[in-house]
Amino acid sequence: MQHLLFICSRNRLRSPTAEQVFAGPDIETDSAGLAPDADCVLSPEQLEWADLIFVMERQHRAKLKQRFAGSLHGKKVVCLDIPDRYQFMQPELVALLEQKVSQHLR
Repeated sequence: MQHLLFICSRNRLRSPTAEQVFAGPDIETDSAGLAPDADCVLSPEQLEWADLIFVMERQHRAKLKQRFAGSLHGKKVVCLDIPDRYQFMQPELVALLEQKVSQHLR
């Protein structure tokens, strides 16, 4: 079982879309946001649980390393470079996620 964690700013559009798209029989998914008003604010427990962490933008990786450096030891963090201009489950977003995430899955 692989545990994938998807992180964006407010956990409303991009990361919840990725969470839904990649959940499956051999993959458990979760998502969170880094902003204080995120629907689900990222916790150290989520980072501990994750085998692989995906952030949507470079700024998310920088904030993640700044706030959670101690929780990231030995964790792989992948930046997908997906800007905040898509709606939840928008087909273009789903296609981008599938293209960029799939190469990192076992």
